[in-house]
Amino acid sequence: MQDTVKKPFDLKRLVVAFFVIPLLVLFIQYGRHYPDFFLLLLLVSLIALREFHAMYKVPLTLSIPALIAGALLFFVICFYPYMIIETMFFCFIALLLIRLFAVASPAGAMSGIGPVATGYLYILWFMGFQWLLRSDAYGRYNIFLLYGSVWLADSTAYYVGTYLGKHKLCPSLSPNKTYEGAAGSIVGGIAGALIITSIFGFEDLTVFTVVIIGAVLGSVTIFGDLIESMFKRDAGVKDSSSLFPGHGGVLDKLDGVLVAGPVLYFLLGFI
Repeated sequence: MQDTVKKPFDLKRLVVAFFVIPLLVLFIQYGRHYPDFFLLLLLVSLIALREFHAMYKVPLTLSIPALIAGALLFFVICFYPYMIIETMFFCFIALLLIRLFAVASPAGAMSGIGPVATGYLYILWFMGFQWLLRSDAYGRYNIFLLYGSVWLADSTAYYVGTYLGKHKLCPSLSPNKTYEGAAGSIVGGIAGALIITSIFGFEDLTVFTVVIIGAVLGSVTIFGDLIESMFKRDAGVKDSSSLFPGHGGVLDKLDGVLVAGPVLYFLLGFI
């Protein structure tokens, strides 16, 4: 989420949304749960994970094995969750041994291993909740609810912050974020949740419940963006990559849904 203050109207943002969102909607609506949706999640997760490694300059001798192990770990998260602890152990001990013997000097060991371990939790584990949401009775509609609420929250925050933002939210992490933009994110999350549930008919959810879900997702979107901003500030980069010119990388596009996915899963579980 980018809540940039006093920036001219961003046409590229709308162009990207115009082409990407319809393709994603068609894929989720008509694609098979497995393997289509799983492979999409896996591909996106590994790209984001590689961007995270690149941000922290993890050497390829460690990053490539970490991505291979990450693919295995994500498969286990989705299909064999009861084996997560064992898989995490074997993946992590293998990476420690690779770092131990592949690099002569111990210097930088933590700066290499740290991002790898954090990426597994922050990206792979969090993305795994989307598989759980897709496996629910409402399946694809849960994914539409997640992305619809987060993306509308993101867009509303951006434009409200651009034209109305005056009060800084967290300048040490993201100097252009404002309280006005944060309020816009909450309003956008509510609007997104109401629109999606009205289209697909979530019969078990009352309007009040939908408003609460939207408000929570709109709020979480803000925190998801700030968390990624924290990592980027720490790594000394502006964007996770330049995959989307002017818009950053895959991780930049996922920052909100990474945190919102688990939150939506828990919300729907309590309702």
